[in-house]
Amino acid sequence: MDLNAVARRLKEEESALSPLAARSFASRGRERKEGPSPVRTEYQRDRDRIIHCKAFRRLKHKTQVFIAPAGDHFVTRLTHTLEVAQIARTIARALNLNEDLAEAIALAHDIGHPPFGHAGEQALDELLPHGFRHAQQSLRVVEKLERLNLTWEVRDGIVNSSKIREDMFAEGYGVPATLEGQIVKMSDAIAYVNHDIADAIRANVIREDELPREVTTVLGSRHSQRINTLVCDVVEHSWAATGEETRDSSNEVRIAMSERVASAANILREFMFQRVYLWEGRRKEAEQAKEIVCLVYRYYIQHSGEIQSDFIVASDPLWQRVADYVAGMTDRFAIEASERVGSAIAARGPHSE
Repeated sequence: MDLNAVARRLKEEESALSPLAARSFASRGRERKEGPSPVRTEYQRDRDRIIHCKAFRRLKHKTQVFIAPAGDHFVTRLTHTLEVAQIARTIARALNLNEDLAEAIALAHDIGHPPFGHAGEQALDELLPHGFRHAQQSLRVVEKLERLNLTWEVRDGIVNSSKIREDMFAEGYGVPATLEGQIVKMSDAIAYVNHDIADAIRANVIREDELPREVTTVLGSRHSQRINTLVCDVVEHSWAATGEETRDSSNEVRIAMSERVASAANILREFMFQRVYLWEGRRKEAEQAKEIVCLVYRYYIQHSGEIQSDFIVASDPLWQRVADYVAGMTDRFAIEASERVGSAIAARGPHSE
């Protein structure tokens, strides 16, 4: 049987997608050359490798905002990732860009996130000699620890996915080379600022009627309305990416948002910082999480022989091996590890570290 699924898909990519879309047949390739798949394009293969790797599965037990919440409906790093992928695919399809690439980047953009969300990230950043950023760790996971051998475009989108606090839609720590990567970066912000509201309401930290009026007037008063407004605004103000309108070739096309909607979204994000992310109860929770990460990291620096994991590279420096081990932990595993470490320290005496 002559399998022509990929040939058909490649023809679709070439003829149907925007001239500005990334095409799998024109990828800058993988670090290690591989033969083609008879049924999947290169970006589809990347997506599948990410979904099937162990690091992706662990995202279901990693915190988004609230640490170890007592409820089944709070967002985890995995459900956040799936929401980002869904939003990214919607925008990519509307702009006639490569959905497969956008989905692959979205699924891996947080795959290196440590336990306890940004509290865990901050703890490792303070501990490690060269600091720690989850986007760089996500790239390290797919390249060194899981050895997925992904395409250059997916890896570029992963490492350039981080944002800064001052402006959730700013370039931040880098701009993805592809429009699909830029879509994921924006979809990440759209997803988290909205599902974090739902979690904060669920945790009785805020009420929906407390959201700033300038936010609800522009974005809407309900979860679905806010996401719809943000997504539609991105599509409208990024329409040049479709290649369907005449443009000045000297102007670089970017995935963008209107100033009015972006301003409202940033007001919402600042509200979330003041009322949720920096809320006193949340700060106490974050400090406890940081203490757990610090305790476990420092213990294994002194007792690296007790590490039982294939999620490290034996030839790496000790600090890197321990960092990879700790960053790969789920919240639950980190808490259990801290309890074991605490018991071991107590058994060995006060000077055991």
